[in-house]
Amino acid sequence: MDDNNIKTQNESDFTEITYKNNVLKGTLFALIAGILWGLSGICAQFLFQQKNLTPEWVVCIRLISSGIILLTIAYIKEKNDIFEVFKSKKHIKDLVLFGILGMFGVQYTYFVAINYSNAATATVIQYLGPAIILIYQSLRNKSLPSFVELFAVILSIIGVFILVTHMDINNLVISKQALFWALGAAFALAYYSIKPGNLLNNFSNICVTGWGMLIGGIAFSFIKPIFDISGIFDIYTIGVIIIVIIFGTVIPFSIYVISTKLIGPTKTSLFSTIEPVSSAVFSIFLLNLSFGFMDFLGTAMIISMVVILSVGKKEKKES
Repeated sequence: MDDNNIKTQNESDFTEITYKNNVLKGTLFALIAGILWGLSGICAQFLFQQKNLTPEWVVCIRLISSGIILLTIAYIKEKNDIFEVFKSKKHIKDLVLFGILGMFGVQYTYFVAINYSNAATATVIQYLGPAIILIYQSLRNKSLPSFVELFAVILSIIGVFILVTHMDINNLVISKQALFWALGAAFALAYYSIKPGNLLNNFSNICVTGWGMLIGGIAFSFIKPIFDISGIFDIYTIGVIIIVIIFGTVIPFSIYVISTKLIGPTKTSLFSTIEPVSSAVFSIFLLNLSFGFMDFLGTAMIISMVVILSVGKKEKKES
């Protein structure tokens, strides 16, 4: 074998090793992001139910603090480019709507749902978001979903029914308020996923997310100022708030972005579906939540819907 062939072989081996390392790293980052988001919900439940903090205050402090940190990271990487978004009136409008209705909306509805029920149930029902997106896109494009997509949506609806009734239609396992806000979180998640499309085509994910968080947090702070604190505020409260901000927001959002670059958004979204599973596991072991067969069955159906839609989306792109 001559030197050129040896060099080509070495380059091929190096490329393959690099690809495998990127896949492994991207997969781990997506899984870790999902697990940390699940932990964030558990921490929020602890703050609401054990320390009597309000969802409004926790959302505000989380968004403002996380937004500042993410924008600092973005500035280190992009310098003054992070302010480019404010040079267009359309981008400003989209960013404000995303920050208030999208970023704040999804956080607030989700946290209120946790306050009325528990993190595991709120997280699972929120995952109806992809089904809502599918229905919205079908109506907008005036096209019927495929059989597989329709099956996935029906599966998720049955999953929610099982989760909230345990097959007894006369008795809700969770309160009506919890169901209302959890479904609201699903719709907010759908809006949150669709709205920043134009922004993400022009600016980095971390920049859009950071500005969205900061704008959403500041806007709501006029209604619920972050210095208006109620509840039990001790060292445990501070520690859990830090976990929510750093480990439940900044780190997972940052590594999720890296994961999408390494393995693509489809695989990343698939692996991140570990979030409701991790939320259920944390609830059982940390908060002693009783999670029965019906709960697992309903959860499995909703997660299956996300997996089916994600795989279907990938196949469409490849065909």
